[in-house]
Amino acid sequence: MATLRQLEYLVTVVDQGSFTRAAELLHVTQPALSHQIRALERTAGGPLLERLPRSVRLTPTGRAMLPHARAALADADRAHCAARQAAGLDTGELQIATLYSISLGVLPAALKAWRKTSPNVGIRLFEHRHTNELSEAMSAGQADLAVGPAPDGWSGKVHELGVEELVVVVAADDPAAAKTSIALSELADRSWVHYTPGHGLAGVLNRAAAQAGFEPRAAVHTEQTAAAPALAAAGLGPALVPANILPASFDGHLLRPDPPVCRTLTAYTRGEPDPLAAAFIDVLARHAKLLPEHVARRLGL
Repeated sequence: MATLRQLEYLVTVVDQGSFTRAAELLHVTQPALSHQIRALERTAGGPLLERLPRSVRLTPTGRAMLPHARAALADADRAHCAARQAAGLDTGELQIATLYSISLGVLPAALKAWRKTSPNVGIRLFEHRHTNELSEAMSAGQADLAVGPAPDGWSGKVHELGVEELVVVVAADDPAAAKTSIALSELADRSWVHYTPGHGLAGVLNRAAAQAGFEPRAAVHTEQTAAAPALAAAGLGPALVPANILPASFDGHLLRPDPPVCRTLTAYTRGEPDPLAAAFIDVLARHAKLLPEHVARRLGL
């Protein structure tokens, strides 16, 4: 198999028309250059260059190989430049694994800030329903980093982003709408906007309700995180949703659970994050919206 170094030597000899000048340009001895060309000729199965008294001339085999040698060197140069640019945050692709609710709530503000500083870096999102599904996909090498609740027993690097609060959404004319906070036990006899089994927020609601002493009865199950607050605002029942997925124009009523329902969010990688991932984690830590100001105001915080 020809090496890139051997192909470089061939192209340089042809371009310079001389082993002597090529050796000087490549900063190698002429015997070393000749040795590599002979090794390349053995790989090719025949002579590539005809040695003339004052120059060199390509053989038919050499003429056939030369354009491919130039193309291979150009491809290698492009790959090298791409790697350097990615490390320098100039271009490339950043792959992020996350949960549906986080791609709705936490990530948009961070991605907006990232786009301003790294407009040529593509983003590819892999979205999952459940924390366990997310960590399993990350362990399997799906993405450069994951953004989600802290995974149990993770052996790689974990960067804590902060605490995300969940709020209860009810319709504006709901009897509970006169309050800004509520104990979940007060809603024990209500039918809830619940999530489908396997959705991570279904587990969050079930655990919070269990701590309050009841099992939530479902009026409707939804697969879509964004649908839950809309269904609750339409009067189908209370919903427990991440505060950061709610837009400022949302017309449902918000209640802060008492005690609060929270989860710690992290960014994590399999090993040391590469420069691109590390730079994004820094942006994420500064710009992620865990409790937006408009939600805090509506909760009286």
